[in-house]
Amino acid sequence: MTTSPLFYQAGPAMPEVSHGQGVFLWDTRGKEYLDGCSGAISCNLGHGHPDIRAAMLEQLDRVAFTYRTQFENGPAIELGETLVEMTNSELEKVFFVSSGSEAVESAQKLARQYFVAIGKPQRRHFVSLRPSYHGSTLGALGLTGYQPLEAPFADIITGSIKVPSPDFYRQQDGSREVHIARLLSETRARIEAAGGDSIIAVVVEPVGGASTGARLVDRGYLQGLRDLCDEIGCLLIYDEVLCGVGRTGSWFAYQQWGVAPDILATAKGLGAGYYPVGAILSRAPIVEAVMTSDGFQHGHTYAGNPLACATALAAIRAIQRENLLENVAARGAQLQQGLHALQARFDWIGDVRGLGLLWGVELVSDADSKTAFPADANLFAKATALAKEEGLLIYPRRTLDGVAGDHFLVSPPFIINEGEVEQLLERLERALSRLDDDVIAPLRDDSHTPGITG
Repeated sequence: MTTSPLFYQAGPAMPEVSHGQGVFLWDTRGKEYLDGCSGAISCNLGHGHPDIRAAMLEQLDRVAFTYRTQFENGPAIELGETLVEMTNSELEKVFFVSSGSEAVESAQKLARQYFVAIGKPQRRHFVSLRPSYHGSTLGALGLTGYQPLEAPFADIITGSIKVPSPDFYRQQDGSREVHIARLLSETRARIEAAGGDSIIAVVVEPVGGASTGARLVDRGYLQGLRDLCDEIGCLLIYDEVLCGVGRTGSWFAYQQWGVAPDILATAKGLGAGYYPVGAILSRAPIVEAVMTSDGFQHGHTYAGNPLACATALAAIRAIQRENLLENVAARGAQLQQGLHALQARFDWIGDVRGLGLLWGVELVSDADSKTAFPADANLFAKATALAKEEGLLIYPRRTLDGVAGDHFLVSPPFIINEGEVEQLLERLERALSRLDDDVIAPLRDDSHTPGITG
């Protein structure tokens, strides 16, 4: 234990941050770090953006907080209208929260209350994927499929029905189409076993986050879920807390495939790292049913406060004004090419996957068998530590349900330029070269420790 009064997760002592500008951060000793993961994949516009600072100061000079049952406020109304426009009006109603976990739980509660309102209270189960991550509060944790996070709370959470997640890298079905067909068939079987009329919603991340290392779905999978939900009469909820608000090159990741949900949760990049703000977006009939039946029995103190909404609105306007969705696509292609070049150099990079500026790099001890490194080698943590020593921040996790496998996310801010992507790749290459020499080569020589296949 350290002497600090703060406690988060266990780990080595961290440097103290001094300041940030653009895609860079500095600690109090003067060391520079390129923010290759946008903090927690949230600082979409980097650090010290002048327009966001100006918008926040302007709002502070007016009013920072009002309570939603006492006043409407202009920033919240304009932000709500803007979010609806960003979905091309496929989702017409907005409810604000302050975090991703709150957004997911709010989506759960809206979905449940909808079925109570229309006289179907027997619908009480959610379906979600394993592995997945939907939040750390108890309701959202019930949807999460990531063993280390679930284990301490398994006997006090209401868990969802877990179904397998698409895995185009490790699948052994012969083709993507066969793989998707098998997953949808298994999902249907588990839903039918529970009783289709007991299901509230299927919850899915269109692009996986930390729990899967940017695993992708495809149109066939999302359309299959959409058709299944429509058939049994339940809702389809997308968790775009991490992949939403432009991260994949479209405003929302689902727009890459054109299959809309009934409810969408988003946060992280909505406030661009400048202020906590999240939202759920819903089809209007769901909200109308709830609001005409005693209203939405839910809320948070800071929901929709003027400062949060002014900040989020300024972030969206900056993305629009600076054509950053185009930059996400261009720099994402550059980053993809560079990561594939590293994969060609290091045979233990098994997979590179992602969209826009959301990329996952999975490490394996054998590329042919896709065997994971031994869990106790902690390759994901060592790669991250070496990258940090080289002045690069990346975001690590375990790949196989949180108990084994190694990956890290590379997800820099949208404002990154061509030269800065090159710097990112150079720093990452130096870190991976050190990992190869100092960790992986000795580990491979230690033949008595078996790996794990996914």
